[in-house]
Amino acid sequence: MGPEIVTLTTDFGREDHYVGVVKGVIAGIHPTARIVDLTHEVGPYALLKAAFVVAQAHRFYPAETVHVVVVDPGVGTSRRPILVEAAGQYFVGPDNGVFSQVLEGEKEPRVREIDVGRWALKPTSNTFHGRDIFAPVAAWLAKDTPPAEIGPLVDEYMRLDRTKPTFVEPGRWRGKVLNVDRYGNIVTSFPAELLAESPSDFRIIAGEIEVAQTAETYAQAPPGIAFVIAGSSGYLEISINQQSAVESASVAIGDAVELVFSQDS
Repeated sequence: MGPEIVTLTTDFGREDHYVGVVKGVIAGIHPTARIVDLTHEVGPYALLKAAFVVAQAHRFYPAETVHVVVVDPGVGTSRRPILVEAAGQYFVGPDNGVFSQVLEGEKEPRVREIDVGRWALKPTSNTFHGRDIFAPVAAWLAKDTPPAEIGPLVDEYMRLDRTKPTFVEPGRWRGKVLNVDRYGNIVTSFPAELLAESPSDFRIIAGEIEVAQTAETYAQAPPGIAFVIAGSSGYLEISINQQSAVESASVAIGDAVELVFSQDS
């Protein structure tokens, strides 16, 4: 038996019954499954946020953990429900690119189209696949159902733009905003080592601000001054001590950022 863990990442929030119903379906099929809430506060339809959340979190779970992600603006359309086998774990959700960051770096990912006729609850709603398709599939996987029984392998599936920064010209890299946390810290797609291995004379340009200094802790920088810090996710973050960097920069997840090094360095 695997760890029998099912994680949930959704944009459902906590006001409605949706999260509780998804848990009820899982418990009805697999009463001893351990259900872990990663978050239900992903913004409505925020695929990039969900992709970041699950890519960061799954690394800290045991092999064969099942991760359900329901951020699904195309629910009920022709978009496919899929099972992704990657990093020794299972990912269940819509084929809309939400697993793109999990799949980055995977040389031979296995993606299956879920056999809805076999595994979905009946009747199957056109508006609540989290309950009727993804929850039962996750429960059966946690109960040691072989992935091959869930559905056939597919060669094509949706991917969002890669997070890896692009080299523009000597001394200039272009990346994007991967995440904005609740403190207003801006997580860029620049790996922390990109700055560590390069000259210290740099600028990160994000929207309306330019940042040209670093700090090792949030409290090290003076209040009101933007700085760059190596965040816990392994990326460079733009922060302001006890203030919101994103409010000053006026950027959003997915927006472009640039890392520029002095040509004299």
